[in-house]
Amino acid sequence: MSFLKKLFSSSPNAPQSHFYSFTVKCNRCGEIIEGRINLSNDLSLDDDGSSYFIRKTLMGNGKCFQRVEVEMKFDASKRLIEKQAQGGTFVE
Repeated sequence: MSFLKKLFSSSPNAPQSHFYSFTVKCNRCGEIIEGRINLSNDLSLDDDGSSYFIRKTLMGNGKCFQRVEVEMKFDASKRLIEKQAQGGTFVE
């Protein structure tokens, strides 16, 4: 039984370093939308092979249903170097 508890429970103090979290604000309705990228699985290798990128489309839970498209570029160490949003703006 303790094996199953360890398997399915996570420590609240566990580091979340393999995720990149961000928030955007919809240009149409102003809703704040949260997004998260798994740096181990979601990134694609760029054509030059020295960086990574991701394109993600977000939509809020409100009544607007406007899509916000986010494009991000990461260096070889998976640190963010560039970001753009269409249909919304990043919230710092």
